[in-house]
Amino acid sequence: MEYTIEDARHKLRSGELTVQGLVADCMLRIQEQDPEIHAFLDVYEDARKEAKEKDAILRDAPQESPLFGIPIALKDNILVRGKRATAGSKILEDYTASFDATVVRKLKDAGAIIIGKTNLDEFAMGSSTENSAYGPTKNPRDLGRVPGGSSGGSAAAVAAGMALGALGSDPGGSVRQPAAFCGVVGFKPTYGRVSRHGLIAMASSLDQIGPFAKTVRDAEILFSAIAGKDDFDATSVDVPYEPEKEHVSIRGIRVGVPREYFGAGLNPEIEKRIRQILEKLKERGAIVETISLPHAPYALAVY
Repeated sequence: MEYTIEDARHKLRSGELTVQGLVADCMLRIQEQDPEIHAFLDVYEDARKEAKEKDAILRDAPQESPLFGIPIALKDNILVRGKRATAGSKILEDYTASFDATVVRKLKDAGAIIIGKTNLDEFAMGSSTENSAYGPTKNPRDLGRVPGGSSGGSAAAVAAGMALGALGSDPGGSVRQPAAFCGVVGFKPTYGRVSRHGLIAMASSLDQIGPFAKTVRDAEILFSAIAGKDDFDATSVDVPYEPEKEHVSIRGIRVGVPREYFGAGLNPEIEKRIRQILEKLKERGAIVETISLPHAPYALAVY
């Protein structure tokens, strides 16, 4: 059975599910599916031992963290102390991290279990996860298609139920695009919301670490755990995440829709879906206006 983070959280609290059972289920899915999908570069067998320890803690006292005992995967450009970090390149094939990335420390503090590292385009330079030195990742929804990139391994792992959530990095679509390709939820947090300390960045002035999950609520749970000011990242901002203040009305908000984005090359189904979403924004009080970005054709070359 596939679980969302919220599902697993409630079942762990009620005793219907154990952390060991949850981790074992993910490991079995990896064993059965990943030889073909190739979402993972490394799978951490010590996650089983950690799961046993987490179960012992739960027997003694309930845990408030929604991530306690939850198996999470990481894009292999995010450092985990004592573990390999290749960034999808043979250059770093033997590199072992000497410290945890800030987001990893925060996940561990929340009780999450890091189950392994996922494939990516080499040094996050790509948009299909075909350009990894360790081979391409396939889309679990259709093995004949790509999962997107550069965080395609993380998106594929969540889509296939091999992890309940995952982290990726996004300088120019590398979380959002593979999430869309694989049919999961992913978003790029506002720059500075999440520390980049311990990230092998593709472009430090653009990169943000972001979550993958099966639901919007699960993505929020992951984001709330990793967000926050970090003294090791001068670009991080000291703005606390307060969901009750951020869930605000969009009435009166102006949304610009560049006309240049609706032209040759756009799949008709995608355009239809985008326009449906624009109508929903209008229904909720947003002001949707057509604008022009005349230099849009040069954007990819500049990037």
